[in-house]
Amino acid sequence: MKRMKNVIEETGRKARSAARLLALAGTLEKNSALGLMADGLIEHSKEIIKENKKDIAGAKKDNLSSAIIDRLLIDPKRVEAMADGMREVASLPDPVGRVYAESVRPNGLKTARIRIPIGVIGIIYESRPNVTADTSALCLKSGNAVILRGGKEAFNSNRAIARLLSSALEKSKISPDAVQFIETTDREAVLAMLKMDRHIDLIIPRGGPGLIRFVSEKSTIPVVKHDAGVCHVYIYEAADF
Repeated sequence: MKRMKNVIEETGRKARSAARLLALAGTLEKNSALGLMADGLIEHSKEIIKENKKDIAGAKKDNLSSAIIDRLLIDPKRVEAMADGMREVASLPDPVGRVYAESVRPNGLKTARIRIPIGVIGIIYESRPNVTADTSALCLKSGNAVILRGGKEAFNSNRAIARLLSSALEKSKISPDAVQFIETTDREAVLAMLKMDRHIDLIIPRGGPGLIRFVSEKSTIPVVKHDAGVCHVYIYEAADF
């Protein structure tokens, strides 16, 4: 556990250093980095698919449902979709530095809210490997470093994608340490990550109720979580009840 904690701690220190520099990066620098990351996914798609086949084989061996296996699957079309998603994020307006909610106090003092990066965001997620690319893109665009911890069933796919994204950043002006991946399936790594409040500013869990509850109960870091949601059914007036 101590060795695991040290590894996670070092990951956090690297992410924190990268986050300080990333917060100062301009829009063109971030968009260029996102383009390089997207290109890297396409260029190394065969490598990603090769690693994904290991996860698919493992899922079948563990008798996981066909629905889960479909979520795990990566083919050329899905790699292209991940790359397109990163380019779409690059095309979005840069949120950093945007001024909103301006007002003038009775004494003439002008106030405004300005969007700034949070710092280091930890993402804990299950199943879908595309989350590795999606969340990395969103964090980078908003000026935040990210530490990723995906589910064990997609470990090989997630690791391959994260390594490619980090490698692509070496060609940019953004530190490769802005995208970090926890390279172990040991549950102790999650516990260590949730206690790393010196280096991680926010935790975002993405998955089922069990994961959300576990993260919420164990984290010493602020958590942004989703729940079951509020669902509505609309019945058209001509429908047969």
